Amino acid sequence: MIIRDQFDPDLRKLIKKKKQIAIIPVGSIEQHGPHLPISTDSDIVTEISLQLSDKINGVLLPTINYGISDEHFPFFNLSIRKSTLSRILEDICESLIKNGISRILIINGHYGNLDSLKSFERKQKNNRKIRVFSYWKYMDREFDHAGNVETSIMLAISKKVNMRKAKKGFQTDGMSKKEISKINKLAQKSFPKVTGNGVWGDPTKSSATLGRKIIKEVVNNLVKESNLTY
Repeated sequence: MIIRDQFDPDLRKLIKKKKQIAIIPVGSIEQHGPHLPISTDSDIVTEISLQLSDKINGVLLPTINYGISDEHFPFFNLSIRKSTLSRILEDICESLIKNGISRILIINGHYGNLDSLKSFERKQKNNRKIRVFSYWKYMDREFDHAGNVETSIMLAISKKVNMRKAKKGFQTDGMSKKEISKINKLAQKSFPKVTGNGVWGDPTKSSATLGRKIIKEVVNNLVKESNLTY
């Protein structure tokens, strides 16, 4: 159920009638190479959250489109402070609970949001009504940035992918875990310096079929995980 499409009297009756689960997607606005739109993280997490809400009969809230993406500068990004994202979520969750929502699932779609979300979780550690999940942790494959995974998902859900501009980016093939860890830390400070073209992975062989498979896997695993945590 998409909350913004509801009417107040009906919505209040639904919340009063049974325990409702609210889902808050959190994305970002940032560069995703030359072939994906800057809305990619927000687009993906919105679709995953929508399918999750359908599976668990949840209430889907509007996506928080702004995240923490300063590491992509000087490539384009619209970033907010870590404390801002944390406070926004605190306020929204407080309002949801006040309105009678029983449980809240926050679905994260951007790696750069992790520190802010961890800070938020620490403040909510005694509140079992709220849980945070980063969707890429629920797929059985290595995640990327504008590479095969994200590009395949976008091909499955969006018409805004320009595969003619898709180029291979930075890849970790042949690198040790120690080397990859070091590169990850560098990328968190300056993603363009590490990747060159803003792409981590190889998008050139992506497909909508793979994208649909990944989405299904993630949503099914999130359903299981969200049920286990309560």
